[in-house]
Amino acid sequence: MTEEPHRSRRMQILKAHPEVTKLMGHEPLTKWVVLLVVSIQFLTALALRNSSPYSPLFILAAYAIGGTANQNLFLAIHEITHNLAFKGIKANKFLAMFANLPIGIPYSVTFKKYHLEHHKQMGVDGVDTDLPTNLELLLLNNVAGKTFFCTFQILFYALRPGLVRTQKLTGWHAINILIQLAFDACLVHFAGWRPLVYLIMSSFFAGSLHPCAGHFIAEHYLWDGLEQETYSYYGPLNILAYNVGYHNEHHDFPSIPWTRLPALKTLAPEFYDTIPSHPSWPMVIVNFIRDNEVGMYARLKRKGKEASQVIASTANCPVEVSNGSDTETSDSDSKKSN
Repeated sequence: MTEEPHRSRRMQILKAHPEVTKLMGHEPLTKWVVLLVVSIQFLTALALRNSSPYSPLFILAAYAIGGTANQNLFLAIHEITHNLAFKGIKANKFLAMFANLPIGIPYSVTFKKYHLEHHKQMGVDGVDTDLPTNLELLLLNNVAGKTFFCTFQILFYALRPGLVRTQKLTGWHAINILIQLAFDACLVHFAGWRPLVYLIMSSFFAGSLHPCAGHFIAEHYLWDGLEQETYSYYGPLNILAYNVGYHNEHHDFPSIPWTRLPALKTLAPEFYDTIPSHPSWPMVIVNFIRDNEVGMYARLKRKGKEASQVIASTANCPVEVSNGSDTETSDSDSKKSN
């Protein structure tokens, strides 16, 4: 029945360091990084159009290049979801759809609503679709089950939200689907089906046993008997992942873009240097699988309608979601609310 920790820490940091608001706002660099990574994936897919998907070259490229690139694009969409690439909401939505293209399956619009609910009502059972379901707890809470989960994480994150909390389709969903299907059809028509196989295989590897995929588990699973709901990671893989490792910082201030999250940590060391963080994403995967003290159950869960109401009434996010439709605020409005 307690609120998630990020609002409380945000209020404390704002009081101690009011200049933190200067870090908020959009980041123009994001669109150029997205353009670069989309181009890399498109050119790599074309370069492999005559290679067999079963060949070592194809599989290695899909894992090393494609898995890394599509993980980057997953996190680009995460960043853009908070309206941090452009000032305008529509521009952010279309950039997210552009970043979605090499992923092969339309999901950027659907992800937005689920992710903002994750911020506003973190850990609330039946609302935060980042939480494992009871069926997952029952079937996967052993070494073999956790290995399966880590290998097929992308499928769990793709299918679980629709089973737990179905979204009402909107015009934006339709646009996302149409743009993605048109891109996929054009790619198959002009270059054959192998480039599309490469892109979808890249998405699978990005959410599988890939070093960067460790962030999925690192962010909110409980470790070492601590009731710490969010963990950060400050290692070099952040370079490939829009600094998503700065996860406490991101949840505390969703209006601060990826390039300025390290500055937030530097600004308020008394808040961030005093809490545990993960030293390695790959080792998070290994330890999650082999450690009997950590499993699918190791999440902090809030149950009941009352808990949802308590948290919803105190949560703060730069984008508000209500009644199945987006009601969004600009950066200036979110700064005021912060």
